[in-house]
Amino acid sequence: MLVLPLDLLSDLLGLIPKSIGGLPTLVIMAVPFIVGLIVGFLIKKVLKIAIIAAIIVVVVAYFGFFGLSLSSLGNLVTQYGPIAAQEAILLFGLLPLGLGLIIGLILGFIFG
Repeated sequence: MLVLPLDLLSDLLGLIPKSIGGLPTLVIMAVPFIVGLIVGFLIKKVLKIAIIAAIIVVVVAYFGFFGLSLSSLGNLVTQYGPIAAQEAILLFGLLPLGLGLIIGLILGFIFG
């Protein structure tokens, strides 16, 4: 018996429930995508602000208003690095992982 790919696809789509916990499946699938769009948009904005802040710090350090040395930066990294890593792990633990989130992140970053 010859099985067509369309039959296989319809069988797979038939396994998806119509609702989960009273909510339609489409709503549950759309939430990570929307969260990804928002997070991608925010990442793009934060990166713009970080680049501007870094340029200002370099210019101020060049003119001597602010001392910038590698040892002081190393001390800051050893002091605040573990805290930043822990907060990043908590953030990624809260985000729903999935293809919709990744696509939303990419689209939010590009078009944000």
